[in-house]
Amino acid sequence: MKKGLEKFNELVDAFARLPGVGKKSAQRYAYFVSLQDSFGGLKLAQSIEDAVRFIRRCECCGGLSEDEICDICSDENRDKSKLVIVESPRDILVFEQNAIYDGLYFVLDDLSEQALQKLRSMISKNGINEVIFAFTPGLNSDAIMLFTQEKLGFSELNFSKIAQGVPTGVSLENIDMLSLIKAFESRVKT
Repeated sequence: MKKGLEKFNELVDAFARLPGVGKKSAQRYAYFVSLQDSFGGLKLAQSIEDAVRFIRRCECCGGLSEDEICDICSDENRDKSKLVIVESPRDILVFEQNAIYDGLYFVLDDLSEQALQKLRSMISKNGINEVIFAFTPGLNSDAIMLFTQEKLGFSELNFSKIAQGVPTGVSLENIDMLSLIKAFESRVKT
């Protein structure tokens, strides 16, 4: 682009850094929020600023929250006997948007002793008796599940994982609803 459009080019570059947004889409978005709907562009900017300032990880489960403890962990109506372990806070959103599960969650995005201790504490505190792994299928995920089971040290826990039906290498956010429901309902012991 020509000199003199630095701000526009910076906006295009910012959009292009988003996952799944190519250069042409980034240019369309930049043009749209700059000229076609500048009020919408300002609203978008404010929403992004608010999200960056106020959204954080729940102290209990690691999911997204605007408070120290998320609405799921603080909800007394959740089934506290079940725990789904996911790879990312986005995975919790997938389950919640589709209302296919009513228990608790834990985001296991690293295998540090601190994360495992937090998981142990959550299991003990809530009297959890079933742990369900909802990871993207693959050898790495299987190794993480085995490692986690061994490190938890709870012999009375029932471990399971969501059933196949979720294609190998595809993240949960890209799975269609029917496949996710079938995979969850057909989970198998690990």
